Amino acid sequence: MRLVIQRVSHASVTVNGEIVAAIGLGYLVLVGVTHDDDDGKADWLARKVAGLRLFEDGRGLTNLSLAEVGGEVLAVSQFTLYANARKGRRPSFVAAAPPEVAEPLFERFVDILRQQGVPVQTGVFGAHMQVALVNDGPVTLILER
Repeated sequence: MRLVIQRVSHASVTVNGEIVAAIGLGYLVLVGVTHDDDDGKADWLARKVAGLRLFEDGRGLTNLSLAEVGGEVLAVSQFTLYANARKGRRPSFVAAAPPEVAEPLFERFVDILRQQGVPVQTGVFGAHMQVALVNDGPVTLILER
């Protein structure tokens, strides 16, 4: 699994002109799933995200987690995180897991985050989405497992 995590002051997902999810302070997490991913990888990454300390304390150091700032997560499935554009001009997406593999792992990732006490909103799996965000910092990390 591959995650792109952006610290945001707010973020939202719109599908067919309607906002389907929105958060305030927290993380926008783009989630890509590949063929050999499994429950263990989803669990590890969810716990890692829940525990990351990406928010500044009173001294300006990134010492605070989501729980400590009352933050939320907006999780969005994004198969294009496994695009390969090394050859030609049209990316290949063969490394991305098919929906029947990716969707349950995405849902497990979200469930484990919620079990960690993190409020989570999600986009709509497989839908064409418009994602709006204000990246705070900017702070962006890539995690893989």
